[in-house]
Amino acid sequence: MASTEDGEQSLAEVKFLTVAEVAAAMRVSKMTVYRLVHSGEMPAVRVGRSFRVPETAVDEYLRKSYFQAG
Repeated sequence: MASTEDGEQSLAEVKFLTVAEVAAAMRVSKMTVYRLVHSGEMPAVRVGRSFRVPETAVDEYLRKSYFQAG
């Protein structure tokens, strides 16, 4: 995995997920994912009329939520 000078992944290497894929991975409804995106809790990119969520954003959200709950 190549990184930029500041240690971030290049956009070509970022895996983006659809809202349906995020919902399936998190075992929640698509509406829940849309709420997280619209509230700003989960970053996403708008592509046309749909959203794409970076896979790392899902991991970070779940990790943060897990440690807050525990």
